[in-house]
Amino acid sequence: MRTWIAALGLAILIVIVLPLMSVADPAYPTNPFGEPTGANDWSCRPTTQRPEPVIIVHGTFGDRKSLLDDLSAAMVDRGFCVFSLDYGNRGTGPIADSARQLKRFTQKVLDATGASKVSMVGHSQGGMMPRYYIKFLGGDAVVDDLVGLSPSNHGSTVVPGGSGSGGGSGTGGFCVACDQQSAGSPFLRRLNAGDETPGQVSYTQITTRYDEVVVPYTSAYLAAGPRTTNITLQDACPTDLAEHVRIPMSTAAISWTLDALTHDGPADPRFTPACGV
Repeated sequence: MRTWIAALGLAILIVIVLPLMSVADPAYPTNPFGEPTGANDWSCRPTTQRPEPVIIVHGTFGDRKSLLDDLSAAMVDRGFCVFSLDYGNRGTGPIADSARQLKRFTQKVLDATGASKVSMVGHSQGGMMPRYYIKFLGGDAVVDDLVGLSPSNHGSTVVPGGSGSGGGSGTGGFCVACDQQSAGSPFLRRLNAGDETPGQVSYTQITTRYDEVVVPYTSAYLAAGPRTTNITLQDACPTDLAEHVRIPMSTAAISWTLDALTHDGPADPRFTPACGV
């Protein structure tokens, strides 16, 4: 039987992550894996053409580099200042706490670059968690674009009975964030109550029919609106086999991400992405 832990356990084996590490300081001066390609250059200054730095937000059990090099390199090549953080004990801690870490890191980026706003690109939990920051912690004032790659916006039916209450019945407390990403959890009910896309933020969700973690894959979508675009990779690129783990490396997903970041509003649904392998 597929479960959230089994699916994400596969991701751990693929990226060969280290044991769980608690992270409290948003500066994160070192990472045993290094930095994402071109990212975390604190001397980088935004340009008139690219006025907003981009913050990459990893997923559950991830870290600020694993799976993210291609995505980071593509944004740096297009002239963006790119930053990436570790959060939440490899993304397993309470999501509200992780969102507070993201808030602190965002302020660090703003202070370092002199920018007034940032954009964010997140994978899995990293595409959903910033919405907590936007909705409840003032992020709507400083986030211009949020691009989610298979974001767990409405949770997953493969989470094994998580209560989402903070104690974490589904995983025995091992991964509170996993339990909170169970479809219908109290955490997600609160996050999605009312306006799913608050503020003047542009929201782009990019998902894949082959997602084995966020199930059903359409749970990544957000309510339709003038600042919202929902994309399934295979609608534009039928031969794209990217699933949950590999979507940050999908040529099409990266193309859609760059489209969203390089003009006002979310990704253009009429855009034709590069379809590669």
